[in-house]
Amino acid sequence: MIKVVTKNPEETVELGIKLGEILKEPIVILLDGSLAAGKTTFTKGLAKGLGIKQIVNSPSYTIMKHYPNDNLDLYHLDLYRLDGLGEDFDLEEYLYDAVVVIEWPFQVEELLPKEHLLIKINKTGDNTREFTFIPKGDKYKGVLKCLD
Repeated sequence: MIKVVTKNPEETVELGIKLGEILKEPIVILLDGSLAAGKTTFTKGLAKGLGIKQIVNSPSYTIMKHYPNDNLDLYHLDLYRLDGLGEDFDLEEYLYDAVVVIEWPFQVEELLPKEHLLIKINKTGDNTREFTFIPKGDKYKGVLKCLD
């Protein structure tokens, strides 16, 4: 587990960039935080670090946005408006060949992979955030070593 504090949205984007730059293989990232905690701001930086040129914004109303990329595609999901999902939603379809970022992941807890990187975001002030990176699985522990 690693904790990182950002003092403003720009530092939150920079933290996302840092993580995106070290990702070389598919990964599932679960973002857990209250409304306006900085989940999408962090994801914007992550996309930039992956080399994605498109503008990244919240998929609140579309549930999922796909950002194709030469290296690793990014799937950005926001499950806030969902109250569990039926069999129609095949999350597994996206999990193995891209970077998958899921905001409000515990809406579909039963569908989540056991191995993932959980990032808890805590608002500690108007602009300050505390990010807690919790790896679930060996592959994800390796990612944290790169962030240190």
